Amino acid sequence: MTTYTIPSIETDRLILRAPQQDDLPGMISFFATERSHMVGGPKDALESWSSLTNRLGHWALKGYGLWHLTEKASDTFVGWVGIIDAPGWDEPELGWTLLHEAEGKGLAFEAVLAARDHVARHQGLNGVISYIAHANDRSRALAERLGARYEREGELLGKRAEIWRHPKIDLSEPALSTERTSQ
Repeated sequence: MTTYTIPSIETDRLILRAPQQDDLPGMISFFATERSHMVGGPKDALESWSSLTNRLGHWALKGYGLWHLTEKASDTFVGWVGIIDAPGWDEPELGWTLLHEAEGKGLAFEAVLAARDHVARHQGLNGVISYIAHANDRSRALAERLGARYEREGELLGKRAEIWRHPKIDLSEPALSTERTSQ
């Protein structure tokens, strides 16, 4: 059996942690909605399961990937954030998705800042990109709030998208969050 470590990162309101089987019902519900079309959906239950297991495989093969988000106050799975670096991507991408009930609370901003800081410090991925679907006004607004800038038009998996570049993290500054390690 291959052993690898997925670090857990703690912010004020969130825990960024390894994907877990208990997250599957939330993923299935999300991917059943039209809202999921901007992140590869809609998907059925089996495709959602494949998405979950692919996330673990990404960590095993690359040493980084998507964290699942748990809101501390409720211990509820609320989405995911992290790096995707797979065939079809120009370079590693910082991506994020929140479940509907978690939107509008600033959680995505908090999660992306922590993930971006971590991958810059620990994976050497500083100044990464995000693909943003043309119709995804919320993600575009979040990218701007995070200091990312529109770089160019691009394509991901046969669909046109905007490519936004995140600012480089000043690695001499203190880290934004607390890290714990788990397997």
